[in-house]
Amino acid sequence: MSLGLVTIEDLAGRFTGTQRLIGIDLGTKTIGLALSDVGRRLATPMETLPRGKFSVDAAKLLARAKQFDVAAFIVGLPLNMDGSEGPRVQATRAFVRNLSALSSIPCVFWDERLSTAAVHRALIAQDVSRAKRAEVIDRMAAAYILQGALDRLNRSRASS
Repeated sequence: MSLGLVTIEDLAGRFTGTQRLIGIDLGTKTIGLALSDVGRRLATPMETLPRGKFSVDAAKLLARAKQFDVAAFIVGLPLNMDGSEGPRVQATRAFVRNLSALSSIPCVFWDERLSTAAVHRALIAQDVSRAKRAEVIDRMAAAYILQGALDRLNRSRASS
C-alpha cells in the first residue's frame, strides 16, 4: 500500500490536477501543519495539533490529507547543526515509517535546521507577543519547511 519515502524531485511527476502538499513540523508536544495552494507555489500555515497517541495523530493527518486532496507530506527532519542525526530524527523517521504503513501518500523529508529559529526571529521583528508566538510558531515553522520544498520543486520543474 505504501509508497513510503521519496525525494522532492520524485514528486514532480506524481501530481494530478490540483493536488496539494502538507508540510509537517513534528514536535514532541505538537504537530504544526501547513498547506500548499493548488498550484503548489505557496505554503500557508494551517493549524497546530496537540500530540497524542500515534493512532490519533495519524488519523488527524490522514483526514486533512483526504480533505485537501494531498499528494504528499513534506516532513521536517530535525538534523543537528553538524548534519548528524540525533534522537529527534530517529523519532521523526519512526513516525513517518508508521504513517507510511497506513497510507499510500508518499512522504518527503526536508531539512528543518533553523526553521523554527527563522520563524521566531521573523515574528519578533513583527513585534508579535510572546503568547501569540507560542500559539503560531509550529504551524509557521511547517509553512517555512513546506515553502522550502515548494521552491525546490518549482526550480526543478522550471529546469526540466
